[in-house]
Amino acid sequence: MDKGRLEAFSDGVIAIIITIMVLEMKVPHGADLDALRPVLPAFLSYLLSFIYVGIYWNNHHHLFHAVQRVSGMALWSNLHLLFWLSLIPFVTRWMGESHFGTSPVAAYGAVLLMCAVAWEIIRRLLLRCHDRESALVKAIGDHLKEWVSLFFYAVAIGMAFVNTWVACALYGLVAATWFVPDRRIEREIESGSK
Repeated sequence: MDKGRLEAFSDGVIAIIITIMVLEMKVPHGADLDALRPVLPAFLSYLLSFIYVGIYWNNHHHLFHAVQRVSGMALWSNLHLLFWLSLIPFVTRWMGESHFGTSPVAAYGAVLLMCAVAWEIIRRLLLRCHDRESALVKAIGDHLKEWVSLFFYAVAIGMAFVNTWVACALYGLVAATWFVPDRRIEREIESGSK
């Protein structure tokens, strides 16, 4: 199957997710800088979530740039990923409005963990659709970063019940490791076009 519709639909859903997140932010009631203090937790939650959604959009784009075809199962697994991504605005707002309360921070991590699991599922299904000589298979054979991310999410979820700031720092650490798109795909595509 052609991948174009999947990419267009995913781009649209991700754009809506970001739009919902920003619309959920409340405007301060005062006109001075002190009025920003009560909305700072919501802004920090939004910032972290915006970075995460941006990372998924960027890596989704890179991944599908190397994909030649998709299967019906890949379509469903992409919807599975989009489902978990669509929950990010909810947990973002809950985390921000609770000023990083224990349960909201743990729930935020659970959604991030499930996004990562969904990413791993779609990655594996796409690999099945391609032969060993394809740019996709050559580029994403090693997936240590994915497994390390899953581990840190699980640790951060548990840490939310001990210290929410440490849990949020772990979420930030995982985001930092993914901030730069997966260069393996870029290198493989560039070497294949020479």
